[in-house]
Amino acid sequence: MRLQVKGKNLEVSEAIRSYAEQKLGKLEPQLKDETRVELELTVERNRSIAARQIAEATVWTKGPTLRASEASGDMKASIDQLTEKLLRQLRQYRQRRSRRAARGNDRDGGGETVAHEEEPQIVKSKQFALKPMSPEEAVLQLELVGHDFFVFRNGESSDVNVVYRRRSGGYGLIEPQL
Repeated sequence: MRLQVKGKNLEVSEAIRSYAEQKLGKLEPQLKDETRVELELTVERNRSIAARQIAEATVWTKGPTLRASEASGDMKASIDQLTEKLLRQLRQYRQRRSRRAARGNDRDGGGETVAHEEEPQIVKSKQFALKPMSPEEAVLQLELVGHDFFVFRNGESSDVNVVYRRRSGGYGLIEPQL
């Protein structure tokens, strides 16, 4: 595992760096040697926020990219909570992978597949033409179809984008970076 520790609005001390290396080292038995882990430690400047010490991590695995973020009043506590969250994510990912592999081998005498714990299933698939439009036009389309999100081709960049309705009100725009 290759760990990179960065600071935002703070200078990462050697003590915090070594604490983070020790804690995130718990992930190592479940990761490959070449796995890259990026940890960003941030101190929010707004003093009215109690949980100002934020630890965010990205773990690039062969499978999914794992991300987690934790905030508290103490950076070490944030790192502890972040490590536990990442360990849970890794365990869930490993369990899903092993269930999928076992599903191919679990057949009863009649060749029927034996049912497993519930896994997320794709129950509907849809195809449609992506029309070039602006994000503003996409929001209008979103309102017309009455969905929570709308996929479209951005007329300026030609990239596939998504607009979505935010729970707190307003809309969000997702622009993938390649």
